[in-house]
This record gives sequence, C-alpha cells and structure tokens, in this order.
Amino acid sequence: MRDRNPLPPRSARAKTPVHAHAGQGQLRIIGGQWRSRQFDFPMEHGLRPTPNRVRETLFNWLAPYIEGARVFDPFAGSGALYLEALSRGASMALALDLNARAIASLRQTLETLNCSNGQLLQTDALRHLENQPGTPFDLVFLDPPFSLNLLAPTCQLLEEKGWLAPGAWIYTESENRPSSLGLPDNWRLHREQKAGQVHYALWQRSA
Repeated sequence: MRDRNPLPPRSARAKTPVHAHAGQGQLRIIGGQWRSRQFDFPMEHGLRPTPNRVRETLFNWLAPYIEGARVFDPFAGSGALYLEALSRGASMALALDLNARAIASLRQTLETLNCSNGQLLQTDALRHLENQPGTPFDLVFLDPPFSLNLLAPTCQLLEEKGWLAPGAWIYTESENRPSSLGLPDNWRLHREQKAGQVHYALWQRSA
C-alpha cells in the first residue's frame, strides 16, 4: 500500500475495465519474514493502498495477536495488509477482490514468495459474504471503497453469517469517525487514529 494525500477510494468493485490502466505501483512489506521485500501492484482505478506509516501503527497494535491468526481481507486491492499479515506469521489468509488484475498480481507475488497459506478469489465481496465460512476468522481488514457505502452491510454480513471468531479483531478505514459508523453493538472500539482525511480503527468483537 502506498502513501496517499488526498486519499481516493480503493477498488473493491471494478468501476472501469480491468485493462484501463497499464501502470504499476510498488509496495514494501514492513515487517516479518519478508521485511523490506518490494512488489508491484497494478495502478487500477480507485485502488488506494494504506500508507506505510498507518500499516506500521496497525501491526504494532496487532503484534500480540497476529501469530497463527486466520486472516480475511474482502477488499484486498494491492494486498498490502494481506501480505503484511502473512509475513508476520498469520496461519492463513484469504483475500477477495473483483478486479482481475489485482488478483493476478497478488497471485504472482505469492508465487514469488513461495507462499502456500495465502488464498485468493476474484469475486464480489458482499456476494461472497452471503455464504457461511467453514471456519471463522480471527482478524479481518475492512477498507472498502468509501463512495459505495459498503462498510455497514459488510459488517452486518460478517456477524450474521458467522465469519468472525469469538474475540476477533476487525480493522476499518473510513471517511467518518469510527463512533459514527453504526457498526455492530458487540464490537468494542480498541484503538483509533486519523491520517489525512481517513479514520482508521481497530475493533474487538465479543461473542
């Protein structure tokens, strides 16, 4: 994920054809076994990677919980949070994105890293969340496109369909303050900060 200011929405649902942009961005993994490795990601319409400084803060918050965690990123975009979690010891991670080039790029990165515990699906996140997972997740990253009002329905489906383990951690990025998001009542706000115009927060679920 790259530094941004201002911060346009990140791609979860392709608003333009996947071949509309041919450029490449670059992300750097901050910590863990792949620390300092750099990888390309496609500069697709609306793809908004999380800045390095925000990632570093987030994974400092998550340091006691990331080892062995099952991780889910339904709006993966560049995959920086997803790759960072795998680098830092997540037992497995599933990433979704509707954009074919984003998923293809992530698949190539996993092959380069010889990573066998990362899973990828090119699919619509809300449609996929209508299903029930075989095993719930310990950590979820939620950074959907701001303009499509996807955060609240995504959180509702995570709760209703059993995607979250008891005590699961949920990370959110939003244009609005975390207290105004109307997220599930059993999610406790653990930490929050603001970078530019974006609020980012870590929540813990109680069963």
